[in-house]
Amino acid sequence: MDWLYSRRIRYICRIVLLYFTLFALFRGLFYFGFSGIGSDQSATLDDTLQALYIGLKFDLRLALLVTLPVVLLAFFPYFNLLRCSIVRAVNTLYITLSAVALVAIYSLDLGHYSYLGVRLNSTVMRFFEDLQISTEMVWQSYPIIWILLGQVTVVTIFLHLAKRLGDKLLLEDPAHIVRRDRIIGTIGLSIFFIGGILGKMPGNLYSPMPLRWNDAFFSNSMSISSLGLNPVLYFADSFKNKEDLYDRNKVRANYTEISHYLGVDKPDSEALTFERQLPISDHAVGLGGQKPNIILVMLESLGASRVSAYGNPIKTTPNLDSIAKEGWFFENFYVPVSGTARTVFATFTGMPDVSSVRTASRNPLITEQIMLINEFKEYSKYYIVGGNLGWANISGMITYNIPDIQIHQEGMFDAPVVDVWGISDLELFKAADNIFAKQPKDKPFIAFVQTAANHRPFTIPDETEGFQVDETTPESALKEVGFRSRGQYNAVRLLDFNVGKFMEMAKQRDYFDNTIFVFYGDHNNRVTSTPHMKPFYMSLDLDGLHVPHIYYAPKLLKPRVIEAAVSLVDVMPSMAGLAGIPYRNTTMGRDINNPAPEGERTIFTKDSAKMNPMIGAVTKDFMYRIRYGSNYEALHDLNADDPETDVSATHPEKAAYLRKIALGIYDTTKYMFHHNNGKSSPKFVE
Repeated sequence: MDWLYSRRIRYICRIVLLYFTLFALFRGLFYFGFSGIGSDQSATLDDTLQALYIGLKFDLRLALLVTLPVVLLAFFPYFNLLRCSIVRAVNTLYITLSAVALVAIYSLDLGHYSYLGVRLNSTVMRFFEDLQISTEMVWQSYPIIWILLGQVTVVTIFLHLAKRLGDKLLLEDPAHIVRRDRIIGTIGLSIFFIGGILGKMPGNLYSPMPLRWNDAFFSNSMSISSLGLNPVLYFADSFKNKEDLYDRNKVRANYTEISHYLGVDKPDSEALTFERQLPISDHAVGLGGQKPNIILVMLESLGASRVSAYGNPIKTTPNLDSIAKEGWFFENFYVPVSGTARTVFATFTGMPDVSSVRTASRNPLITEQIMLINEFKEYSKYYIVGGNLGWANISGMITYNIPDIQIHQEGMFDAPVVDVWGISDLELFKAADNIFAKQPKDKPFIAFVQTAANHRPFTIPDETEGFQVDETTPESALKEVGFRSRGQYNAVRLLDFNVGKFMEMAKQRDYFDNTIFVFYGDHNNRVTSTPHMKPFYMSLDLDGLHVPHIYYAPKLLKPRVIEAAVSLVDVMPSMAGLAGIPYRNTTMGRDINNPAPEGERTIFTKDSAKMNPMIGAVTKDFMYRIRYGSNYEALHDLNADDPETDVSATHPEKAAYLRKIALGIYDTTKYMFHHNNGKSSPKFVE
């Protein structure tokens, strides 16, 4: 056992322990401060312990991988840590740089999760593409100085401990170790490294596969799965899935169901056609024989659980509540995938953004798309946003595919910039109202107005025209109904207040009577708990996708409540129907006023996972979920007290059909990405 006295082995093991301790401490910080497991009703103690166990094995793997250069420097012949001061200096430099990089990545991961609710992955690179905006948002949203001081403190302590280890072990007098013990020690160290990197130790020595990132996804709870991941390793793994490939065979496998679902005119499973030509709808509206104007208002980060009309007991949104009562109120409206850029993409293309890494708008291979908005040939077209439209390549996607659209963005308004997102929403609505008021009466218009204030840093402008910040409602009461902070709560109230102001302005204008206002959230931001909503919203991860949706046109549409499941991709076809426009549709959206071929309307959802995402087919009463690429599949009753229970055996036919719809839409959308432009693409697996 003399090999235990080896300076090399003892030094290497202590460096491994030092890195592992650093990673474990960050894991503890994530668990207690960021994971949200305490408010996750589906997170059990057993699952939490299992996730921690898996996570610590990932931490050990990373500690061993990071220590490999130290091993090489220790065992290199002649010029090594024991004999050469230059090598020791190189080792010190490496440990310093690695510590700085690792602490920075872990800190970025905590911020990424706090902001988006998912662990750090390759999609973070999109923020560097809009570096100025991202930097300003981070600076305005987080205590950067304190974060930097914390990082410096952690790195300093780490390097101090590493130096003490080096000074004590590497420079002490060597012990006499016989050749046999040296060989035994080297073999033992090698087994330790190989086993730890493969994830075979401790425990699962008989597992036929090494530890993989998807081992952390053993639970249906995203917070549990997130706890089991290592941000550095997961970030690296996510880059392996950067290409969005499609498989023609998978598209053909469910073509019959999807072509029927879409109402394809001339189905062809060989040519994979999805085109259909829609005539003028019987549901068309308009005053005086004129087509209606259409104003789409995207409500930034507004989920249904925030809105009083959807049951929030704190009266957060009196203006939207009033609009909902007087308009078409959609009880079960979902965006297919969470994220602002993904919502904009789905709105204009009619396809859910199922991209694995980058948002679809950022993918130069699929920028060119057929867009239904171009079927509004008689209409003037507007995109109005308070900030800069250059983020996420939205400007490129919009201008490339909609040549006659008029963009109004930051720098074009007579209003001050209030934060990283540009002018205030109130000023945005004022500008939009002025633009619409100048529109010729005999020429209809369709406009997309993108709000932004309900977003970090939740700025309350100096000039609000009467809005009062609520400082009296207890923080505890806010957290009980989903709000993570008072700033978040008041931002929702301000958004609603500004919507009310917009309606006041519009009602004084000539365009109001013949206009359909379409309000919808782009996604929900993170919540604490939602006891006022049905249990399935959180337990099945639908709280982030369920958003408010209202059509408001008092002179054109009578009040109506739509209980059926409706998707964001249905908005543009539905508007074409109400506008009385015959149109060609090539993607996934469907007019909500036309009967659904499948009977009960079914829509598609996808979670934020980049690899093996959870995809779903949702109706008013059921959801079929599939962890793509795994064996997990289940049918859930959305009205049950325990919606996580698999009821496939009770409803086998429904389960089978919804399974085909979920898989079919997911695989077909990937195919459409590259074929919704009249061109072929090599990005497929045959």
